Amino acid sequence: MPPFRRKKSGKSFPVKVCTLDAELEFNLEWRATGRDLFELVCRTIGLRETWYFGLQYEDSKGFISWLKLDKKVQDQSIQKNHQTASFMFLAKFYPEEVAEELVQEVTQHLFFLQVKQAILSMDVYCPPEASVLLASYAVQAKFGDFDEDTYKPGMLASEDLLPQRVIDQYQMTLEMWEERIRVWYADHRGMSRDEAEMEYLKIAQDLDMYGVNYFPILNKKETDLWLGVTALGLNIYEKENKLQPKTTFTWSEIRHISFDDKKFIIKPVDKIAPNFVFFSQKVRMNKLILDLCMGNHDLFMRRRKPDSMELQQMKAAAKEEKQRRQVQRNRLAREKQLREEAERERANMEQRLLQYQEEIRLANEALRRSEESADLLAEKSRVAEEEARLLSQKASEAEQEITRLRLTAMRKDEEKVSLERKTREAEMLTARLVEESEKRAAEANKLKDELLKARAAEKQAKEKLLDFLSRITSYDFIANADADQLSLEIEKERIEYIEKSKHLQNQLRELRTEIAVLKVGEKQTEYDQLHEEQVKLGENKYSTLKKSKSGSTKSRVAFFEE
Repeated sequence: MPPFRRKKSGKSFPVKVCTLDAELEFNLEWRATGRDLFELVCRTIGLRETWYFGLQYEDSKGFISWLKLDKKVQDQSIQKNHQTASFMFLAKFYPEEVAEELVQEVTQHLFFLQVKQAILSMDVYCPPEASVLLASYAVQAKFGDFDEDTYKPGMLASEDLLPQRVIDQYQMTLEMWEERIRVWYADHRGMSRDEAEMEYLKIAQDLDMYGVNYFPILNKKETDLWLGVTALGLNIYEKENKLQPKTTFTWSEIRHISFDDKKFIIKPVDKIAPNFVFFSQKVRMNKLILDLCMGNHDLFMRRRKPDSMELQQMKAAAKEEKQRRQVQRNRLAREKQLREEAERERANMEQRLLQYQEEIRLANEALRRSEESADLLAEKSRVAEEEARLLSQKASEAEQEITRLRLTAMRKDEEKVSLERKTREAEMLTARLVEESEKRAAEANKLKDELLKARAAEKQAKEKLLDFLSRITSYDFIANADADQLSLEIEKERIEYIEKSKHLQNQLRELRTEIAVLKVGEKQTEYDQLHEEQVKLGENKYSTLKKSKSGSTKSRVAFFEE
C-alpha cells in the first residue's frame, strides 16, 4: 500500500496544499516522503508535466523553502498551523518557450495564474500598455467572448486586472481603463480559455523579469548585485536595475556549480576562464540557488535532446485532444452562429409581421372609411335627387299658378294690381326654384362622381389588402429558402486566429501615446524610467540578453569582478 494511505496501525497527519485556484486536503502517513505528497497532488489535479512544479512552504524560521522530494515530510522543519502542514503548489522552473513546451491545459492554466499574480502583485514589472493588453486576455479567459448585449460599463470594475502601480501613475478613472481593456477584449472573439491563457503567457514571457528568480549577492569587491536564475542561465544585474542584466552565463557555458558556506563557485566549460565566484547573505540561500541551478540546468539540457517516449505520447495525445476540441468548438460556433442568424431572422420577421399587421389595420380602416363615405354619398345623392324632383314639381305648379292668375287678372281689373304683385313674386319664386333645382342637380352629379371615386378607392384598398396577404405568404417561402442557403454557408470553417505582431505593436504604441498625456510624472518608478530608456533605444529583453552574452566567458567573469 502506498505510504500516503492511512493504515489502521499507523499514524497520519493532516496536510493542506493550495494551488492558485484550489485547496486540497490530505491525511499523510507519518513516514511519507516529499515525493509521495508531490505525486499525490499531481494525480489529484491530473498534472503530468510535473518537472516544472514543486511544493513551497515556510519553515519554522520563517524562510521560504521548496519541499525536498527524497526526504520525509516530517523531517523538513515545516511550520504547522493547528497541526496542519501547509504547502503552495507552484511552478518552480519556467519553460524557454511556452507555446512549444507546455503541453497540458492544466499546466498552461497553472502558469497563467502564477504569472498573472506576479504581474498584478508587481513582482514582475509590466509596462502600462502591455498591462492593458494582458488584462484583455485575462478577461477573455474568464468571461469568454465579448457580448455587446450583456456587457455593461463597470462590470469589470470589480476585477483585479491591472497592477496598482499602473493605476496610480495616470490621471485616469477605472472606467477609462476599463474602456481601453474592453476595446481589445472585443478583438479576442472566438478564443477559448486555453488559447487566451496561452496568448497571455506568450506576451508575458517577453517581459524582462519573467521567469527570473532574484537573489542579492556580492562580488569579490563586495559590490551589491543581483543574481538572476533563469531557464537559459545565470544573469547578473546591478543593484538598481533588475530589468537589464549586465552579464549572462548560459547553462551550456557552465561545467560545475558548488558552494562553500556563503561562497558560491561556478566553474565554466572554458578551462582558461577563471571560476565565477560570488557571495550570498545566508548559507540557506546558497542551498536554494544551487537547487534552482541544478533543476534549470537539467531542463536546459533535456530540451536539447529528443523528446522522451512519455513526452512524445503526451504531445500526441494533447494534439489529438486539441484537434477534437477545435472541431467541437467549430461545431458549437457554427451552431451558435446559426442560432444567432435564426434569431435575427425571427426578429426581422416579427418586426415585418408587426409592420404588415399595422398596414393591414390601416388598410381595413381606410376601407371602412371608404365604405362609410360611399354610403353617406349615396344617401346624399338620393336626397339631392328627391329635392331636385320636388323643386321641379313646385316650379311646374308655380307656372300653372301664373297662367291661372293671368287669366283671372283679365276678368277682374280691381285685382290687377294685386295680381301683378303676386305675379312678380311668383316669377321671382319660380326663378329661385329653377336656380335651386339646377344647383341641386349639379350637387347630385358631383355626389355621383364622388361615389364613383369612393368605390374606386374601396376597390383599390381591397386590392392592397390582398397584395399584403400575398406578400406575407411569399415572404415565408423566401425566408425558408434563405434558411436553407444559410445552413449551407455556415458549414464553412471558422477563420483561424492569426497572430499579427506588427499590428499588436502598433496598438501598443498607439495606447502608449494616447495615455502619455495623462501620466503623473512624480509617480513613475525607477523601472518605468528604465523601461522608457530601453524603448527609446529600440531595445527589448532579447536584444539586452544578446548584448549581455557578448564576449568570451573569461571577459564576462572579469567584468563581473570589477
